[in-house]
Amino acid sequence: MENLIEEILKQIGEDPNREGLVKTPNRVKKAYDFLTSGYKADINQLVNGAIFEENTTGMVLVRDIEMYSLCEHHLLPFYGRAHVAYIPNKKIIGISKIPRIVDVFARRLQVQERLTDQIAHAIQETLDPLGVGVVIKAKHLCMMMRGVEKQNSELFTSSLLGLFKTDPTTRSEFLDLIRTGSH
Repeated sequence: MENLIEEILKQIGEDPNREGLVKTPNRVKKAYDFLTSGYKADINQLVNGAIFEENTTGMVLVRDIEMYSLCEHHLLPFYGRAHVAYIPNKKIIGISKIPRIVDVFARRLQVQERLTDQIAHAIQETLDPLGVGVVIKAKHLCMMMRGVEKQNSELFTSSLLGLFKTDPTTRSEFLDLIRTGSH
């Protein structure tokens, strides 16, 4: 990868031997290794048995999960917040695992629509809850710094499974909870 980054520097008219750029190919490689680490992640290993029997029936919501990803069309960042909720079906998950699941899928080349669905389906497959709701609000640098150059536009996506899709009361509760004080 470092050779390819060096070639990109040359193609854009830079000198890869310039002092400030000498280590750039290695830094970019390390950055991409981190930003695409989700390809190597395993959800079962990440959850690591942190699923617990519990008879609770109330909604579990982790709101305002910071999320950073790379647009697969331009390799530019998009970032925002994910809201993830589920209705337990006799099982709950350690709450720190939910943001980690978000990171697994965000740290891949993505489109926000697919990212939202992947998070919802991973929670569904892991816990078999009565329902899952995921909403992501994000800003896309591919729209902000190039193309239409709209700095204040945001993309909202949702994925609703089970009760979140079929029960209007559950869906309303979820949407009301993520609106309350959300950034």
